[in-house]
Amino acid sequence: MNSNLLFDFTIDKANNTIRIKREFNADLSSVWQAWTTAELLDQWWGPKPWRAETKTLDFREGGYWLYAMVSPEGERHYAKTNFLSIVTEKSFASRGGSSDENGTMTSMLPQNLWENNFIPQETNVLVDMLLTYDSLADLEKEIEMGFKEGMTIDFQQLDDLLATLKK
Repeated sequence: MNSNLLFDFTIDKANNTIRIKREFNADLSSVWQAWTTAELLDQWWGPKPWRAETKTLDFREGGYWLYAMVSPEGERHYAKTNFLSIVTEKSFASRGGSSDENGTMTSMLPQNLWENNFIPQETNVLVDMLLTYDSLADLEKEIEMGFKEGMTIDFQQLDDLLATLKK
């Protein structure tokens, strides 16, 4: 990772939120596509050695993303994200969590509201993410499961992917 790129991770237990601000050294269109296209999401979402495998991505308001986190041994954990609002190349909001392979939500893992804002800068794009959990217990469980460490790896993988898209 370019050490000059902002990565801010703030936990607010009073409001059951995590705010992540992360810069990416790429143009807005590339960053947006990496967050909203199955073929690209599958290349960076899911910290290695795990990987994401999209079953369905219907990126529109009212649509959803159903995917599996796949272990090196082939173990699958499904998750579903329902898209609530989308403003192309500006923002999207979704609510998601663990599901079965058909997209039926389960209470096995915490669910959250995830709001992403894409902010173009001189040579980078800042993605400002706000995750809101239903309870403090859900927030703490997500943190205990290594969420920050996983997202750190994901973002490095996204940096690597974006570098290849520039060529």
